[in-house]
Amino acid sequence: MKRVAAIDCGTNSLRLLVADVTVPEDTSGPGAAGELKDLERRMEIVRLGQDVDRTGRLAPEALERTFAVCREYAAVIKGLGAEQVRFVATSASRDAENREDFVRGVRDILGVEPEVITGDQEAEFSFIGATKELTGRADLARPFLMVDIGGGSTEFVLGADSVRAARSVDVGCVRMTERHLVHGGEISDPPTPGQISAMKADIAAALDRAGETVPLDEAATLVGLAGSVTTIAAIARGLEGYDSGAIHHSVISLAEVREITERLLSSTHAERAAIPVIHPGRVDVIGAGALVLLSVMERTGAEQVIASEHDILDGIAWSLAG
Repeated sequence: MKRVAAIDCGTNSLRLLVADVTVPEDTSGPGAAGELKDLERRMEIVRLGQDVDRTGRLAPEALERTFAVCREYAAVIKGLGAEQVRFVATSASRDAENREDFVRGVRDILGVEPEVITGDQEAEFSFIGATKELTGRADLARPFLMVDIGGGSTEFVLGADSVRAARSVDVGCVRMTERHLVHGGEISDPPTPGQISAMKADIAAALDRAGETVPLDEAATLVGLAGSVTTIAAIARGLEGYDSGAIHHSVISLAEVREITERLLSSTHAERAAIPVIHPGRVDVIGAGALVLLSVMERTGAEQVIASEHDILDGIAWSLAG
C-alpha cells in the first residue's frame, strides 16, 4: 500500500485527492484491479483560466487565488503523510504565455514540479480513473466513451480495458461562456437565442474535430466526468446538497439532460444561484457545460450518461502506485 496525493489544476477548479492505493502482486486473480481508498478529496474554484482565451496570459489575481489554495493543500498533504505528490495542470496553463510564473509558484509552495500535460495525456489519466472500477461490470456494454467536460477543454476517450482513441478539443464551460456569453464585459443573463446558437455551432465544430480521431458513434456506454456533469446529475436527482455517494455512477437520461440544459440557459444568475447543488463558482458557467453534455449525447445517440465522481484525480493517483 502506498499513500499518495494527486492534484488536478484545471481551467476552473483546483482539486486534491489523498488516497491509499494498493496494487496486488497477482494481477490475474480477484481484486486484480487493486484498490484506491480516499482519505481526503477536495475541490476549490480558482478560475485559473480567467480571460486566458482573450489575453493568452494567466491573470495575476487568478494566480494568487490558485497559490492560496495550493498552500491549503500543502498543509493537508503534510498532515496526512503522503509519500508521493503529483501535480498535473491542464488546459489553461497549456495555453498561457506566462505559465512559468505558475510553475515557479507551485514548486515553491508544494515542492513538486507541476506537469503541464497534453490533452491526450489528460484524456488517458481521466479514462483510467473513470473506468477502472467499471471494467468488471457485465451489465455495461463496451466500448466506453468517456467525456470529461472541463473549463477550457473537453476530452473524449474511447476504449474498453485500455484506451483505443483519444482527443482533446478546446471546448469547455468557461471557454464557451467567455467566448459567447459575455457582452460589454458582462455575462448575458440569461443568454440570447443568438448567443446560444453561436455556442452550439462552436461545440458542433469541436465534435467534428473530435470525431476525426475518436469514432463517437461506436460508443456503447457514455461515462461523463467533471463538475458540469456531476452538477447536472445532482440537479436531476433533486438533491438538496451535494452528495458524492448519490451522484457517483448515477444514470441521467437524455430527456433529463435536455430539460435541465434548457432551464439553465433560460434562467438568470439569481435563479441558478438558488439551486442548492450548484457551486457558487459554477453559477455563471453551468449553462455552457450542460450544453456541451447535451450536444455530445445528441451527436453520439446516447440515451443516457453515467456520472462518475472518479476521474483524472484517480488516474493520477493510480499512476503514482505504478
